[in-house]
Formats: sequence, C-alpha cells, structure tokens
Amino acid sequence: MLATHRNGDCGVKEDVSSPAVNGEATEASTGLKLQNGTTVRPENFTFTPEPTLENIRRMQAEFTDERNWQQFHQPRNLLLAMVGEVGEVSELFQWRGEVAEGLPDWTESEREHLAHELSDVLIYLVELAEKCHVDLPQAVLRKMALNRMKYPASKVHGSAKKYTEYKD
Repeated sequence: MLATHRNGDCGVKEDVSSPAVNGEATEASTGLKLQNGTTVRPENFTFTPEPTLENIRRMQAEFTDERNWQQFHQPRNLLLAMVGEVGEVSELFQWRGEVAEGLPDWTESEREHLAHELSDVLIYLVELAEKCHVDLPQAVLRKMALNRMKYPASKVHGSAKKYTEYKD
C-alpha cells in the first residue's frame, strides 16, 4: 500500500507495505532508501491543468500593467532577469551532490523555496516569449518534432550522445 503525501511532495510516494518477491524485497519494489531510513518510490508526476501558459501570461501582464512596469520589461531585461532566477535555482542544488527525483531528502521549506524560484523562471520565460511574439506551446510542439527526428528512439535508446555523434 502506498501512502501519498500531497502537500509539497514533489511527486514522491512513501512505500509503507514493503512488497516482496519470494519473501525478499527488490529494489524496484522498495524504491529509494533515504538517509533517515524511509523508503520512497517516485510516481509519475503530472502538472495540474490550471493555470495554462496563457493564464500565466495574462496574470503577469496584469501584474506588470498595475505597476506600470512595461517600460522595464523589454526582451533583454526579461532575459537577464530570468538568467538571474536560474542562478537562484542553481544555488539551491549547489553542493548537494546528486539529488534524487522527488527531492526526498529536502525539507518542506526547501521544496517551497525551489517552487518559488522555478515559478520566477517560468514567469520570466512566458513574459519573454510574449514580448518576442513566440507562441510557446506551439514552439514546443515544433521543437519536440525536431527532437524526435534528431534523436530517433531506435538509434539513441539509453545513450547520452549528441545527435551529431550518431552514425546512420
């Protein structure tokens, strides 16, 4: 049985039943072992359907308009602000070594801090796309189609090589 932690769980479920195969627990059945002895197993994480990127764009445009900040929110400034926010995300991971999916060793406060910084990055990205007239959802669809051609699963499965390193 899996107990789900919904508040800031970052997509992690705790395995409270310790399923076993032939009387012995397997790595797949027990998931990740934490330093505190708790075992967790990442679940398939999904985003909530709302807000959409368009909703986020509208909320940020309203926020900016209410403060008369449009004059400061030009593409170059937005890009530099976003890079600064990416740096703040990086600081949260600095000196931690490898971090397990779902951030099982992070405190609730650390997870919330990460959520704030990632939100800042997304807000700036969406506003930058707006100012550059890039329909981000459509651009993602086009980019994913290109990536599928560059990295066909049959050729690259399990490899981290760049597409220029693959031979036909």
